[in-house]
Amino acid sequence: MNAVSPLVTGEAVELELRHARLASRAVAFGIDVLVQVVVLTVLYAVILTQAEFDTALRVTVVLLIFILVVIGYPVLFETLSRGRTLGKLAMGLKVVRDDGGPIRFRHALVRGLAGFFVDFWVVSGFVAVIVSLSSERGKRVGDFLAGTVVISLRVPQPDTGLVEMPQPLAGWAAQLDLSGLPDGLALAMRQYLGRYPTLSPGPRDALGERLAAEVADHIGAPPPPFTPPWAYLSAVLAERRTREQVRTVPPQPPAQPPPHDQAPPSPPSLSGEQRPGPTPDNPFTAPG
Repeated sequence: MNAVSPLVTGEAVELELRHARLASRAVAFGIDVLVQVVVLTVLYAVILTQAEFDTALRVTVVLLIFILVVIGYPVLFETLSRGRTLGKLAMGLKVVRDDGGPIRFRHALVRGLAGFFVDFWVVSGFVAVIVSLSSERGKRVGDFLAGTVVISLRVPQPDTGLVEMPQPLAGWAAQLDLSGLPDGLALAMRQYLGRYPTLSPGPRDALGERLAAEVADHIGAPPPPFTPPWAYLSAVLAERRTREQVRTVPPQPPAQPPPHDQAPPSPPSLSGEQRPGPTPDNPFTAPG
């Protein structure tokens, strides 16, 4: 199943969030089961070497370890990685809340308990498959109880170009705490800015205001006075991209200065229709 649902919906505007296919979720689950089997095998081998354990105690310990590994593995990984086990990481999947935000311990715990007692282990996965196929969003029982959904992070997105940093907001954006910005909301922002030139003014502005309000709730920083929503969203996304690049790109050695007899490179020439530039009354240039 690879359903599409709106993360944020405006008047006649839908921002897409791709749900994981049943096949990819099954493969991810298989990888997780393989990891759990390896862990259980190692632990059981250690237990069997303990001669002081009688038969009854050994059986009790074995059952206890089985339950702890089967439930504790997904709960631990999904909590620490905000929605990703090793299997989901390999398949490009992630568990998020219904509103696109990152899950917490309580969500992971409900999913883990439901996975053991309802979805997978007790009934051999029969309930999970039936419920997932019956749900438009591919949810199993654990997802319904926890208010979560599994999304695919490897869905190709249309090339909307890089979101540029509005220069009047560069210094302000550098001070933001973006750790609370959910991936799903960032995707909605990028899609909105990519479609900005094609949206009619009324729905476009209304959706921009709602997105800006939701972003402000997550990062704790409302737009500066007289800042249009699109500029606020662009500044947040551009700053987020800059910080991700800093974390992932190794530092480069300083560039060698050009020879004295070589002229510096000329700026690229602009061609085609130009967007309206900033004015004294409006320092921002709209995307498009």
